[in-house]
Amino acid sequence: MAGKDQIKRYKIELDNREITPPHRDEKSEKLRVIFVTGFISIVLLFVIYFTLPHTVLSWNGLMVYASIVSLVIFLFVLLFRYFSTLVLAYLYSTKSTVEQKGGYFPFISIIVPAFNEGITLHGSVSSLLDMDYPSYEIIIVNDGSTDNTGEVASALVGNQRGRTSNVKVSLINKPNGGKAKALNAGIQYSQAEFILCMDGDSQLTSDTLKMGIRHFIDPSVGAVAGNVKIENRKRILTDLQALEYVQGLNLSRSAQGHIRLVNIIPGPIGIFRKAALKDAGYYSSDTFAEDADVTLKILAAGWKINYEPKSIALTEAPITLYQLLKQRYRWTRGILQAIRKHKKHIYNPTLNFANTLVLWSMFYEALLWPAMNIFANLFFITVALIYGMSSLIFFWWVSIALLDFMATIYCIAAEKEEFRLVPYAIIYRLVFILVIDITKAMATVEEFLGLEMQWGKLERTGFSSQNSANSNT
Repeated sequence: MAGKDQIKRYKIELDNREITPPHRDEKSEKLRVIFVTGFISIVLLFVIYFTLPHTVLSWNGLMVYASIVSLVIFLFVLLFRYFSTLVLAYLYSTKSTVEQKGGYFPFISIIVPAFNEGITLHGSVSSLLDMDYPSYEIIIVNDGSTDNTGEVASALVGNQRGRTSNVKVSLINKPNGGKAKALNAGIQYSQAEFILCMDGDSQLTSDTLKMGIRHFIDPSVGAVAGNVKIENRKRILTDLQALEYVQGLNLSRSAQGHIRLVNIIPGPIGIFRKAALKDAGYYSSDTFAEDADVTLKILAAGWKINYEPKSIALTEAPITLYQLLKQRYRWTRGILQAIRKHKKHIYNPTLNFANTLVLWSMFYEALLWPAMNIFANLFFITVALIYGMSSLIFFWWVSIALLDFMATIYCIAAEKEEFRLVPYAIIYRLVFILVIDITKAMATVEEFLGLEMQWGKLERTGFSSQNSANSNT
């Protein structure tokens, strides 16, 4: 292997910048939740007690009236959410299409954290060697793997043949400490001004670096979020996740990209200015969503965060419902932990108004919207069965399905995705998202109760040999 004889081994000291996580007084938190919910319940009981005698409606009429009002409010919120996101995403897409930025090719370090990724690591690094970019290196961080990850990584070390030049591949072996510490090790080992962080099981498309780095011409940009796509499709569950990534996640990032306030830089693909990571204190291990946490810290430090739809990471989605719900459970609790960690920005917008805006949007998406969606479905189904309003509920579901069709067609066209995903919009909102929202609600309850949770790791089967058309979208 070229350069293998020139490999030198070093021992390095790393400053993780990680202090002991803030102490969490779970007893006082639980008491606070009890008092708050109890107070709200008492207020509602008083409202009902004093207003109910003045109503002129029968119970049946009251339920019908309440269902109509609830339906109108829910649809108004839904429409506002849809069209505001679509308009901002369209504006950003138009802007990024018209703007021409190029000729900026600084040296970049790609950090590949790997824990038991023996199946996928070689394919991930192979995709990095195929980058259409003149100057970069690859740093693999073996985070105490117990499988053959160390052997696979060692075989890749050295000067490897890339698409445009030789690429230096380095390896850091460290005791297991989690993804955040593995990324910090690679970041601090790197001498580059720009860092790309990814997952050890992801594969990046050839234009990722070239398209993502151009945003850093603007010195106020501290990070760029990439576009995550599902690679292992052709199953109902993974196709639904592919649609969710395109419509539910990337559409929102496009809208956030227009105001340069992306709220979560996805773990599989994020490009950072190293100065921004230093200002943020690097990654932290005190939440289960280190990507959300570091994003909020970068925004709090005053940096802008852009989105690049052509910086694409292909990732492997859960193939069973249990794995999917376990993943979303962890995501939800991690996001809530990150919000709690930065809660001072929720209460005090004078600290950083942009961060306050981002945190409230995250709070709405993680907590309020799932609760609204679950309540609306239960309430309207109950009213339909008991009070004979099934036709109204049918038209409500049809209207939601039409909205999803509109958003799906736009997203598929904008990202040049597979049109066969469009029919999934029929069950996407009414079944798939409802199940996900129920999981989010359960995770929220358990997070506020302070129940213990394990990180867990998705079982990987490895990417298929096919190079899907998505790699060029």
